[in-house]
Amino acid sequence: MATSAPTPHLFANVLTRVHAICNALMAEGVLPAGIDLSRVVVEPTKDASHGDMASNAAMVLAKEAKAKPRDLAEAIAAKLRTDELVTSVDVAGPGFINLTLKTTAWANALRAVLRDGDAYGRSLVGAGEKVNVEYVSANPTGPMHVGHCRGAVFGDALASLLSTAGYDVTREYYINDAGAQVDVLARSAFLRYREALGETVGEIPEGLYPGDYLVPVGQTLATEHAGALNQMTEDKWLPIVRPKAISMMMEMIRGDLAALNITHEVFFSERSLIDGGTDMVGATIEFLRGKGDVYIGRLSPPKGKPIDDYEDREQTLFRATAYGDDVDRPLLKSDGGYTYFASDIAYHKTKFDRGFLNMVDVWGADHGGYIKRVQAAIKAVTAGKAELDVKIVQLVKLLRNGEPVKMSKRSGDFVTLREVVDEVGSDAVRFMMLFRKNDAVLDFDLAKVIEQSKDNPVFYVQYGHARGHSIFRNAREMLTDLPLETEARVAYLKNAVMERLDDPAELSLMRQLALYPRMIESAATAHEPHRIAFYLYDLASEFHALWTRGRDMPHLRFIITNDAELTKARLALVQSVVSVLASGLAVLGVTAPDEMR
Repeated sequence: MATSAPTPHLFANVLTRVHAICNALMAEGVLPAGIDLSRVVVEPTKDASHGDMASNAAMVLAKEAKAKPRDLAEAIAAKLRTDELVTSVDVAGPGFINLTLKTTAWANALRAVLRDGDAYGRSLVGAGEKVNVEYVSANPTGPMHVGHCRGAVFGDALASLLSTAGYDVTREYYINDAGAQVDVLARSAFLRYREALGETVGEIPEGLYPGDYLVPVGQTLATEHAGALNQMTEDKWLPIVRPKAISMMMEMIRGDLAALNITHEVFFSERSLIDGGTDMVGATIEFLRGKGDVYIGRLSPPKGKPIDDYEDREQTLFRATAYGDDVDRPLLKSDGGYTYFASDIAYHKTKFDRGFLNMVDVWGADHGGYIKRVQAAIKAVTAGKAELDVKIVQLVKLLRNGEPVKMSKRSGDFVTLREVVDEVGSDAVRFMMLFRKNDAVLDFDLAKVIEQSKDNPVFYVQYGHARGHSIFRNAREMLTDLPLETEARVAYLKNAVMERLDDPAELSLMRQLALYPRMIESAATAHEPHRIAFYLYDLASEFHALWTRGRDMPHLRFIITNDAELTKARLALVQSVVSVLASGLAVLGVTAPDEMR
């Protein structure tokens, strides 16, 4: 379908009306002039028996208005009752305002889905603000494993969600290619190089990477250098082997990510912070020193659990406590080299220097203790202008029929991402990695995610989309002029008499569809793409339930052979469900099949 600018959705429309009422009450002196309306919201009621929507207007404005919340709620409710969209308004508890809308509001909301096409759900709330989403950033020491997979999917879906909400998003990968682990990688690759030359290396020594994935690196080194590297001391061959090994590992990682349809616009090398012609880490330390945020001092001995970077000596310290951290942090190691944290400060400063005031980092579960110090550093180097939201992605427990999956032979000590994708497919991996909040441990059962049942959420949602297309194919027996091509079909259906849809289950489904744009905005604002997966499952469930009711109660079927007008209205409802399911699945990076095979 053609994409156009999104029109204001129903919840935004009602919020505009509440704001207009508040402005009218200002004019009448009930509310003080210029009162801040930014905290006023209109949201779905938690209980459908309380109405369609609720507003907190009276609750958040009462203090500044010096009024009782319930009295203010009654004043707002009195004006809402005259609104053409509203059937009834109730004031509940201390001052919540519950609204029930006329059925015409839901019919018009359905028309909006068809009218907006691909733009339905898209938002301008981001206003083009630049956002940097850094995710994966796995050490370039081997193939991606299933733990990396969750962060990769989460970050990619979040980036898509933010784009849908109107932000200007850059997807970034930070290559940790300057630490001790890449020297271990190089030594491991050198062992495979010797093996490629015909040596028997035997058991891989403790401390080196044992996986077979380094065999091709060794073979490539042997092809390019023959036996020359064997004649060199380590300090000579290490600078040759290390970049080759990193390059081949990054090529492998890009391939692993491509299997999940994940790409990054920026791959930023940690080593470039120092080797790129300018010592950006040193420059950043001097920048902070000039602000008075770096000093020479000693750290107090840790109390309770130990501090991982504690050393009882005079050190160059960042004054992290001035910016909300628990302790000040070392910037130089005892050998004079930069700490990993010092490089991290410089790296995040480059994001700010590139124009990003809004940054999101997706980290693994073992990095939770690192959040405060990096957020403190960003406050320091940006004078509080930039914000960092760190999303922690918890562990994935890989199961098959409830039993833990054994480790991979290829990798040596973990199950690779590629093995999982090859077994169950990218769609199942992506959807199920998002069908739980990111900070909760996830059980991923390889057998369950390919079941064709309601208990398998990804199947159930995709089946909803396929079922809609099946209904269209069946409807052509009655409506022979019904187009099968999407854009033409939408044009055919958008003039249907939506008011014919008056069954409670139909109205409930229409309410769910009307919720989609607001859900996109709230999920984007909260940086929570799992909300989309939950929403899609709920939408598909309501759709399947309505289809089942039609099987048991013929008058509720989507195709009524003696009533073409009602059939067209119900097909318009089906088209709207199909469109929203496809839109949400696209944000998650999951395909929307027209039929299930």
